Amino acid sequence: MAPALTPTPGHPLLNDLLKRVSRSFYLTLNVLPCSVRAPIGLAYLFARAADTIADTDLIDRGSRLLLLKRFKKQFAGEPVDWGEVRAIQTALAPCQTASAERTLLERLEDCFRLYLDFVAEDRERIRTLMGTLTKGMEMDLTVFPGQTAQELAALPTMDELDRYTYYVAGCVGEFWTAMTCAHRPALAGWNRAEMAAVGVRFGKGLQLTNILKDLARDLQRGRCYVPASLLKEAGLTPQDLLNKAHLQRVRPVLDKLVRMALDHLDQGWLYTMAIPRWEVRLRLACMWPILFAGATLQRLTSSPDWLDPSAALKISKGHVYRVMALTTLTGGCGYVGTALWGRLRKQLGAC
Repeated sequence: MAPALTPTPGHPLLNDLLKRVSRSFYLTLNVLPCSVRAPIGLAYLFARAADTIADTDLIDRGSRLLLLKRFKKQFAGEPVDWGEVRAIQTALAPCQTASAERTLLERLEDCFRLYLDFVAEDRERIRTLMGTLTKGMEMDLTVFPGQTAQELAALPTMDELDRYTYYVAGCVGEFWTAMTCAHRPALAGWNRAEMAAVGVRFGKGLQLTNILKDLARDLQRGRCYVPASLLKEAGLTPQDLLNKAHLQRVRPVLDKLVRMALDHLDQGWLYTMAIPRWEVRLRLACMWPILFAGATLQRLTSSPDWLDPSAALKISKGHVYRVMALTTLTGGCGYVGTALWGRLRKQLGAC
């Protein structure tokens, strides 16, 4: 099968810059087969750029929405409007306090040039992804009008939470499925539509885990992703989550979201096990996020500091490297991976 990409995965944008903007995703990216590493890596950089646009608090909300729409428009068709790309860079790069995000925006033009080097089919897959993914950032800017705990707002319903998790992560499962099926002959037997739907569940599970992990810090930014309707059923309001002493009252609500995340992640595990065992790199790239998400949920549910924004509730680097070593040394073995996932599920069974 002839290579479908012109750029190589060794391109500086896909190594140095990715490593700077996300060390955790870089681990997954680095283990991917070469044929899918470049388009998935570049798509991640574009997603981070969109996220950076939405989260640049030094710029007013209306301007951020406009800049996000201008960025999104670059994926609506061809050619890329280089003047618009440079205008986005000029407006946003000086406002970045984190050097990685500033560098990403400064290299945005290079990202689009690399994008244009891809074959049309891969550009179309990235274009479809960005058209959906940016809707999640637009939701962040419209549903949550403030930036502080005093201006706290919540997603109204469970349906809105489901829609949000689809926009920001579920659609990535569709993209991942489309890209890997296009470039990995071993997946030729997959029913793409069915596996894409399972991939959506996979992405939603990872995003729900992130929402639960970042809950306390997001509340301080005026964002409550726990739906108001779910809180109301328990006699609670979004403001109740601001008091860490309320954890026991809030825990049944959070446990319901943990169960939902686990149900999605179970589908993600089925997705992973459907990858042929000789596709070791692809299996590992799916195994690791699920196992890390499960360990994160276990840490959250056992912590008395879940609602404390100053608490560090990440899993340790040591745990990450142990999981990576064990699954790599056993060649992405389904028995080993399933044993690890099963143990986490058993620990979380009381939720």
